[in-house]
Amino acid sequence: MTAPGTGGLGGLSGLGGLGAPGVLVAPPEPVRAITGVRRDVTAFAGIAPRGPVREPVGELLPDTDLAVWLTGPKSRSVAVPVTSWDEYRYAFGGFEGPGRLPYAVAAFFAQGGERAWVVRVVHDYGSDDDAGRAVGPLGSLVTTEGDQLQLSARSEGAWGNRLRATLSFTARPVPVLAATSSELVVTPYQEAPIGSLVRVRLPGDLLQLRFVDRVEDRPDPAGPGLRRYLLLDVPLASAPAGFDLVTGVLAVTDADPLFPREETLAGLGLRADHPRWVGRALVTESTLLQPTVGWAGGTVDLAEVDPTLPPVEAALAGGRDRWDDVVPEDFWDPGWVPGDERPGSGVHCLAENDEVALLAAPDLYDPAPIAPTDDVRDPPTVAGPDFAVCVELSPPAPAPDPPPPGLSGLALDPQVPADLDRIVAAQQALVAFAEIRRDLTVLLDVPLGLPHRRILQWRNAFDSPHAAAYHPWLDVAAPDDARDTLVRVNPSAFAAGIVADRELRLGVPTGPSNQVAIGPVRVSSTVTRNQHDELHADGINVFLADRDGIRLTGARTLSRRAELRQLSVARLMTVLRLSLERELDWAVFEPNGDALWDEVRRMVAAYLARLYAAGAFTGATAQEAFFVRCDRTTMTPNDLDNGRFVCLVGVAPAEPVEYLVLRLARDRDDTVRVEAV
Repeated sequence: MTAPGTGGLGGLSGLGGLGAPGVLVAPPEPVRAITGVRRDVTAFAGIAPRGPVREPVGELLPDTDLAVWLTGPKSRSVAVPVTSWDEYRYAFGGFEGPGRLPYAVAAFFAQGGERAWVVRVVHDYGSDDDAGRAVGPLGSLVTTEGDQLQLSARSEGAWGNRLRATLSFTARPVPVLAATSSELVVTPYQEAPIGSLVRVRLPGDLLQLRFVDRVEDRPDPAGPGLRRYLLLDVPLASAPAGFDLVTGVLAVTDADPLFPREETLAGLGLRADHPRWVGRALVTESTLLQPTVGWAGGTVDLAEVDPTLPPVEAALAGGRDRWDDVVPEDFWDPGWVPGDERPGSGVHCLAENDEVALLAAPDLYDPAPIAPTDDVRDPPTVAGPDFAVCVELSPPAPAPDPPPPGLSGLALDPQVPADLDRIVAAQQALVAFAEIRRDLTVLLDVPLGLPHRRILQWRNAFDSPHAAAYHPWLDVAAPDDARDTLVRVNPSAFAAGIVADRELRLGVPTGPSNQVAIGPVRVSSTVTRNQHDELHADGINVFLADRDGIRLTGARTLSRRAELRQLSVARLMTVLRLSLERELDWAVFEPNGDALWDEVRRMVAAYLARLYAAGAFTGATAQEAFFVRCDRTTMTPNDLDNGRFVCLVGVAPAEPVEYLVLRLARDRDDTVRVEAV
């Protein structure tokens, strides 16, 4: 109610101010509801020409010593989110490497996937080995401690040899109110932070460089107000006539012939206490470069810098691709244990990533090397519109550089029993990781080239609802690939995109199958109808060449349990568990009584009712499809005495219709009738 004499309404925006009487409208209580979790995000682990690896652990804080941070512990593997093929190509390169990772990611987005996490796998040398990074000096700049200022490629690989950097300077004249040999007096509004570089003009047009050592605001001796005093690090020989405030601009280019990249860092300082010291700006802002340990001194030796401030350049070299060293064991971290807070390597860097629901490792082994890239540019021609005397062409250009080394450390032939055992062991390691997480599904590829009977033997090595297998491999011809040949790509990559697309369009309960794959032109091996029947019954999902394309015909897990054999059912149960775990965590702080139990029953029942309406459960009515019980019958006196809250949830998941049975009947008049059974 409004108090007499006050009139009007007060505090309509909430109860923030109760200083005067009036009608106060409280904000509505938020309505609690379970919304579900997203399960379409896929992680890919494989070989790429570039991309983050061996990154220092932890954030570079303002008070962190750069040398300690650069030389401290590093994480061999880093997971990077991408939402399109262009984003992937910017961070990890294109198809120029020997791995299948780019083909897998491109296939995922082509099917309709919207978000992925990518892990670039490199060899574990047992130490923080950065020998594969390209480096180069930044002109002749050195620190006051005599260390040469060098730039390093952000990640290892020959790609860094294309990097070129130019540090130029911008000099802005600043009005001077007064000046001495050690102080410059300016207006209080002039921004010149500590560590700024200034170029002073002495009598006789002599230029000298100094750093701003301190900044002080003092009363103006001539009247009210303040003056800003810039105290120089080294006194001058005489009072200057004026000065320029100098900042650096670092322009970096990556001369990738197919996907060139550029970036510019502006407003940079050359001393560590500057707010935008170039060393820290490289770490926090650049995706192409980072400083070397030599930057730890933090202060550029101005005696080695020309006061006219010409640009200084750096050309990086020495980067090496070390793909040959990668082995299947590099795809995981042997020292990782559940609950380990240390960042893991390989796929274990995803251990704390709750967003990832699917995992594919297209380069877990290399069954058949990809053909080297070709120079597909048209040869030069001197032909014209009219006949003329033949022109003798110049000698052919020298042979191109040899193709990059392949993946000899990952080369495993599934036809060789020892190699097949190693492939199975590597795939089992991925499945074991998914079993530990309990919210991850590993998409496995049936080893390339296995005959039908050996495929069934291979399948016997797995029994998990957190794994699904796909067969056969698919051939693609990417439009922007320099290879003038078809490339054989893992079927799991296409399956990941189909699973993601189905969930985004139709929801998790829909079986992710019976969909034509986008991109492949043929299957690596033909599966007969009888073989398909056996493979499907054994839980292996098959891509078949159909009239309208190559179709994924199954969506089963590798579980031997009949109730979890369908991928949609296994994923639905995971969604239910995660949704209840993550969105009922507020109940931990509530009194354990009837009010809490009623609220939980309402929330869970409403969520299950929405899933039932979407076709996730079987049953003629909601009562037949699910139940939610949360009362004194679900909790023992011991549970109540110990503050334990127990809610029983039961559901009847609907399985996909895999078989449509038709009955053919012939009537007495010789007409044929087809009826659905």
